[in-house]
Amino acid sequence: MSLETIEELLLDELKDLYSAEKQITKALPKMAKAASTPELKQAFESHLEETKGQVQRLEQIFEMLGKRGTGKTCEGMKGVLLEGSEIIEDAEKGSVRDAGLIAAAQRVEHYEMAGYGSVRAFAQLLGKSEMVQLLDATLSEEKAADSKLTQISKAVNKQAQSQK
Repeated sequence: MSLETIEELLLDELKDLYSAEKQITKALPKMAKAASTPELKQAFESHLEETKGQVQRLEQIFEMLGKRGTGKTCEGMKGVLLEGSEIIEDAEKGSVRDAGLIAAAQRVEHYEMAGYGSVRAFAQLLGKSEMVQLLDATLSEEKAADSKLTQISKAVNKQAQSQK
């Protein structure tokens, strides 16, 4: 597909994010199951519910645009999630694995924040204020999830350091 306008780029990036969010909804239950720290497990479960809401927001945006969100696979998210699944395979259940899961989850959050920040800027440029509000809500949730993971990591990383 040739992208020639900011509108086409916006749609392409939204499809990428939609694919990413769908992939995340499949990965989060596995991450929650693999976590041993109750707070981390809860954070993954809570973010799964948020992610389902983010998918719904993206579907609203596609409706506004009169387009469908399907037809594109987010290869970047596929790779980031694959790295996260390697942590589950390579580390025994415990605080070291949890520290690795947090690192993987924060990569996911940062990837999403970059994507949502870009599409929000495109929507703003195009004067799509309702879309900007929806994207802002998701961007705020992603930032909050990242912040929560940082908080959880402080205790988990100390435990992982003392694990022999």
